Amino acid sequence: DVVAPSVGLPAGVIPRKSEPAYARVIAHLLHAARALEAPGARLARLILIGDTRLNDGTAFANLARAGAWPGLAVIVAEQDDPPQVEIVREGDRALYLANRWSLLGELADFCRAETLPIDERTVVVIDLDKTALGARGRNDRTIDQARVEAVRRTVVGLLGDEFDPPAFRAAYDRLNRPAFHPFTADNQDYLAYLCLILGAGLLDLPQLVARVERGELTSFHQFIHEVDRRRATLSPALQAIHRQVYDRVRAGDPTPFKTFRRHEYRATVERMGALPDDAPAVELLAGEITLTQEVRAAADWLRGEGVLLFALSDKPDEASQPPAELAAAGWQPIHRTTTHAVGGQ
Repeated sequence: DVVAPSVGLPAGVIPRKSEPAYARVIAHLLHAARALEAPGARLARLILIGDTRLNDGTAFANLARAGAWPGLAVIVAEQDDPPQVEIVREGDRALYLANRWSLLGELADFCRAETLPIDERTVVVIDLDKTALGARGRNDRTIDQARVEAVRRTVVGLLGDEFDPPAFRAAYDRLNRPAFHPFTADNQDYLAYLCLILGAGLLDLPQLVARVERGELTSFHQFIHEVDRRRATLSPALQAIHRQVYDRVRAGDPTPFKTFRRHEYRATVERMGALPDDAPAVELLAGEITLTQEVRAAADWLRGEGVLLFALSDKPDEASQPPAELAAAGWQPIHRTTTHAVGGQ
């Protein structure tokens, strides 16, 4: 609410990462951060390092427009194809699309060849999830495993003896597909709530899928409004959880299922730094959420050149910070939790 008036955002509204309003907030914060660290320098260009062309590419385009910056989006995802970089130019901005995290090592040469200055007037934004942590194509499955486990813990904790493990996994796997993203908005809070309502028996998975495929259910908002009209059929405990989620959805909160997000925090941290230091890289990548060594090395180089370095995640506080009881036991925020760093194989 302190920043909102400065960027034309209504008080209490939390924009999502892909929205222009989100970019306006981040641009405001970047200018403020640069003024604190280097009062005489004004940001003149943007580099964003991420892992998906659609989501991170959109975030880059929105942020570049919000700051009126030229720049570069570096999008990396590990693939089995021969190493390659594709450059897509869009006016004074470009996409650097790489299929190996190791190709980040060529970024300095590319910037020199493009006469893209790397200095105190450059801001570098690094995505956290599946970029700095859990590199896409190499280590991202461990992040997915943490999220599935968080949804499972949430649903089993609320349904108790009524929890049906195979039915839960069938619902999660079916609704987590891209074909259902127009309905779920690719939002894990919405997916967790859907699994809970299906597990409670308010309707079954085939009915839900059929209604979505026929176009009768076109959005999660429509679905939760329907549930609200039938909330009296839920148990008192589920009615209370429904009311919490429903009220936050109506208020515009993009992460309305806070119980799920608290489970996500714990399931994520449990997968960081859990294995011995001498564990083989292949075991670390399979069993932990690891730091991406190539991103770490790039950040060290960039910091040495004087850029403003900024890490970005749209995880809510509940999924990023320990609750009071865990903090008292020594648990740290995700960005301060120690884990292993693994580079290319």
